This record gives sequence, C-alpha cells and structure tokens, in this order.
Amino acid sequence: MVTTQASELADKITEPYPIRNATLLKDSRGYTTFRVVNIIVLFLIMFVTLYPFINIVAQSFSSEGFINSGQVNLYPRGFNVETYKTVMADSMFWTNYRNTVVYTVVGTVIALVMTTMFAYALSKKHLKGRNGFILIAVFTMFFNGGLIPNYVLINALGFKNTLWAIVIPNAISIFNLLVMKAFFENMPEELEEAAAIDGLSTYGTLFRIVLPLSKAVIATMTLFYAVSFWNSWFAAFLYMDKRELYPVTVYLRNLIKGAETATSVGGAGAEVSAVAANIQSVTMVLTVLPIIMLYPFIQKYFVSGVMLGAVKG
Repeated sequence: MVTTQASELADKITEPYPIRNATLLKDSRGYTTFRVVNIIVLFLIMFVTLYPFINIVAQSFSSEGFINSGQVNLYPRGFNVETYKTVMADSMFWTNYRNTVVYTVVGTVIALVMTTMFAYALSKKHLKGRNGFILIAVFTMFFNGGLIPNYVLINALGFKNTLWAIVIPNAISIFNLLVMKAFFENMPEELEEAAAIDGLSTYGTLFRIVLPLSKAVIATMTLFYAVSFWNSWFAAFLYMDKRELYPVTVYLRNLIKGAETATSVGGAGAEVSAVAANIQSVTMVLTVLPIIMLYPFIQKYFVSGVMLGAVKG
C-alpha cells in the first residue's frame, strides 16, 4: 500500500506542471512607443548618413546643366559618363592608382608591425623607462618639428621621390598605438606566464599566443592605417616631383584644379565643361570605392576591436 502511494506521488511530481490560463506577455504601451520611435530615428540617421554619398554618386553620372542648376538629388539627371571616360582613359591614372595600392599595402604592413611591437612593449609594466616612452609618444601627438624641418629631414635622408617619404613619417599613429597598448594590457597575464613556463621566448609568446588572440584589434588597425594611407596626398605632393610617382589622390587633385582653371579662363569646349561640372563627384567615388569594398570584410572585427582596446577590464 505504501509502495503504491509513493509510486503515485512520484508520478505526480514528475508529471509536467499543468499550465492553466496561459497568456502571452504583451509589451507595454510605453515600450511599444519607444520601439517605434527608435526605428524611426534609426531610419532617419541612416538616410542622413547615406544621402550625401548617394548624391555624390548621382552627380558623378549627371550632365553639366542639371548639376549647375541644383536639380540632382538621389538619382542622375541627364546621364553622363564623359568624366569617367576622360579619367579612366588616361594611362597616368592607372599608374598613379597602382602607386596608391603599393603605398597603402607597404605602409599598412610596416605601420602594423611597428605599432604592434611598440604597443606590446609599452603594455609591460615591468619595462624600464616605460613612462618615459609613453610620455615621448604622447608628446608627438601635440607637437612636431614643423613643415620645413620635416622637408629638410626627408631630403637629407634621401627619401625624396621614394616610397619611404610617404611610409616612414606616418609609420606609427599614436592614437592607434594607445588603443593597441590598452588591448594588450587587458589580456590575461596567466596566458603569457603559462607560455613562459612552456619555454616560449618573448617573441614566441607574442607571435604564437598574443597575436592569434588579437585579430579584432589588428583588423581595426588595418582599416585605420589603410584608410589613412589611401587618402593621403599632401606628403606625396610635398616630397615628390615626378608625376609617375604620384598616388591617385594627387592625380585627381590636379585634375580638379585643371578643370577649374579651364572653366574659369572661359572658352572651354563642351567636353571640358561637362568634365569640370562633376569632376569632384567622380574623384570622390573613385577614391572611396576601394575602401568601401574592403570595409565589409573586416566590419565584424571593427567594433569589438575598438571596444576591447579602449575599455579597461
């Protein structure tokens, strides 16, 4: 009898608890209002962010009359590709474009190596003179030698009209250095201690332990440096005298100035006028397009890389 009752009690305990009068929780009126307003605000922000770029693309394919009269907004008016033809038919454009790719790739690689090494060293609190190195690095964020001393230095080093005039002076960004330093400081010390016990040297720990765990911040720094070198034009304009060594940004800058001069002088032909009308839009599209194509591949690392390097754990 007792066994039967215990069995029945056990069956009741193990049975699913009966759900009676189950109802779905509904969002409150305030929360529903918040969600609607939030969606509307996000759409407005997205539109405000995208509108300038869409407008530039539309202008790059529009004709002179519609651009000058301000009738181009979100789509081209009087479809025109003369400027694209003029720019892309020039062999010097492709030469300078190739130069930009080379300068960007080489500069980004060198900058990543130097920034990573320096940041990893500064992240070690037992480093002798650590505070002095940090002070020197931060000092350069606010003070520099000036334009003329930099030009004299680059010329004296023999860097003029070479790749190194663009790459070496911009090899380390102090902002990027501080972000990577903070990222390395937040990594667990136990990982490096275990690596040292296993016999790894400092460089072995860096390359086999630290860097594989730093993909997010490395991808973020790659984007920062690549954009910086890609958009750079003043260093090449200052230190290079040969057209075949210019990056594409200097080429497009000279093209804009030439079109503006031809228009201001007067008597320009119809083709020159059409080119001058939307040359700025075309140059912006051609310059920013490669970076836009690169960004989606490293976007997933971008936010996490910045946050992990900037927030103290």
